[in-house]
Order: sequence, then C-alpha cells, then structure tokens
Amino acid sequence: MTPAFPLTSGAFYKRAQKLTLWLIAAAHLLALLSLLLILGFLSPANAETPACRGENLLEELKVENPASYARVIAEGDRVLNGRNIFWKIEKAGLAPSYLLGTMHVTDPRVLKMPPGAQEAQSQARTIVVESDEVLDERKSMAALLMKPELTMFTDGRSLDSLLSKEDLQILQEGLKSRGINYSAVSRMKPWMLMGIVALPACELARKGQKNVFLDKKIALEAESHGKLVKGLETLEEQVNAINALPMDLHVKSIVEAIKLGRKMDDLFYTMTDLYLAQQIGVLTPLMKAVAPDGTEDEAGYAEFENLIITKRNHLMAGRAAPILAEGAAFIAVGAAHLPGEEGLVELLRKQGFAVTAVN
Repeated sequence: MTPAFPLTSGAFYKRAQKLTLWLIAAAHLLALLSLLLILGFLSPANAETPACRGENLLEELKVENPASYARVIAEGDRVLNGRNIFWKIEKAGLAPSYLLGTMHVTDPRVLKMPPGAQEAQSQARTIVVESDEVLDERKSMAALLMKPELTMFTDGRSLDSLLSKEDLQILQEGLKSRGINYSAVSRMKPWMLMGIVALPACELARKGQKNVFLDKKIALEAESHGKLVKGLETLEEQVNAINALPMDLHVKSIVEAIKLGRKMDDLFYTMTDLYLAQQIGVLTPLMKAVAPDGTEDEAGYAEFENLIITKRNHLMAGRAAPILAEGAAFIAVGAAHLPGEEGLVELLRKQGFAVTAVN
C-alpha cells in the first residue's frame, strides 16, 4: 500500500482540508446540482456504475502515525455532540421528535439509516428536511435559473477571466473527461460545476441512474404516505450562502478537486466511513492532522464556518422551533450541522428541549 502521508503530500492535504470543509458545507447543493448537470450534459453511456473505491485516511494514519491518530481521536471526542447522528427530542406534553444527521449521497449504506431511524420516521406526523424543494428538483432548478445572477456570471465575466491559463486547461480537461464541453458551462459560477468534478465516479453514476440521496428519499417516502413535508431553508437561501464565499475560494476549489483526481475518492471514502461510524467530530481534526500547514488560515476557516455552518444552524433551529412545538416531527439535515456549541443539537437544548443520543 502506498503511504497516505509521505512528506511530499503536505500541500495536497493542506488543500484537501479546505476542500473537504467546502464539500461538507455545500453537499446539499452538490447533491441537487450534480444530478441536474448529469441529466443535462452527460450521456447514458457515462452513467454506467463503476466500482466505488478509496482508502480510509484515518485508518492509514493509525498505522503510519499512531501518536497523531491518538490526538485526532482525542480532539474528535472533545467536539460537543460529535459522536452521534441520531437524536431524540423531548419536551413535557409533546410527542417525541427526532433529529437525524444525514449525508447527501446515494450510497446504499447511508440510505439504510441507523437503527431506530426508520421507525421514528414512520411514526412522525411531520417530516422536515433542509429544503422541501428536493421533491421536484427540475422545478426547483427552473425557479433558480429564473434568477441567473445566482448561478451564472451576468457581468461579462467567465471562468476564462478568473483562471490562469494553466488552471483553465486543467478545468477544461477535467470537464472533458467527465463528458462536459467547457464552452457550454464557461459562464456558470464555479460551485455549479463542483458536483461533477468533486464527487466520485460511482456517486455520479448512481445519480445518473436516478438513484436518490438520503434526504430526498426521506421526503419522497413521507409524501407517498401523505405526510406533511417541510423545509428549513429554500434553495435560493442556500445558494446565497454559497455565493457569499469569496470567489477566489470557489475557483481554487474546483481546480484543486480536479488536481486531486483519485485522492478525492479517498476523501469521500473517509467522510462516508466516519459518518457510518457516527464519528462526525473527527473529520476536521483529521484534515488538520494530515495538513502540516493547515492552521495558517484560521481567520479564513472561521469566516467559512460562520457563513456556511453557524449562521445556517441558527436559521434552521429557529425555523424548527414551531414545528417541534407541535411534537412528532422527524428532522433530517446534513450531519455537519449537528455538533459543536452552535450546532443544532445544542441550539435545540437552548430552546428548552431535552435532546439525547439514540444508540
């Protein structure tokens, strides 16, 4: 096995740290946009399902650097509410509700959900997801495209003007290898293309075959049983949050995702394994551990976390409150929104709910 962390890989993991955070935060949009771009640009021939592959970076760290591994696990254990993805929400006089941290992928292991979640979903009167617009993705995307400034450059710019010649060539070749003609997407904002260049080939293929990601599966099942489905955000609000990030970060992220190549599979493989093991607090410490210079931009990291995670947590917690006040709700949102002092679990506790892990 090739060592995961040779001395020459520092730059890779430094980039991977920021890219991983970007992917976690934007996963819901990537799940939607990658599907729409697949349906719009990729031919059926490109929808054949390749085998999913990757190496677990945490397990490799355990073998190659046990001391660093121990520090990562210890730091992950200190993340408040970072060890569980499924929570019970209670308050006197109300039927219990539940909160599930999701991963916006079509991986069958993720779709299975943890023990007790399916039963809780079945018994709930109201199903809540990040955005109920996932129920009709084409309609949602059509509405979004009615405001082209959200997804396209409308000021005369294009990706050509934002990239160096070298990076532009990397992007063009990366898109071509995925069956997309660069000229057809050159005026799209970079994050619109991230779902194509960053997601593993197996995930793209499953989406091309119209497999659904977990949040949509939950919403569709609720709708089929006549249950009320509500969203905590609109797609436009999510897009605005992504657009608030510096354009430089978007441009660098899409180029780095292509440069990482098969290493992206390792990142997603690791993210999925940590999710399935309910170790969501470990991912950021892991990325910092394998990136020797990963802490040099703490201000940029904090800005990103505030815009994409923290502000949205407060928004979702506020909108969830009246729903939870009626009892018997099942809330499913990205797992990255659960842990921490300002994560959803803690914010709901501050609203007076008892929130306990379901093991």
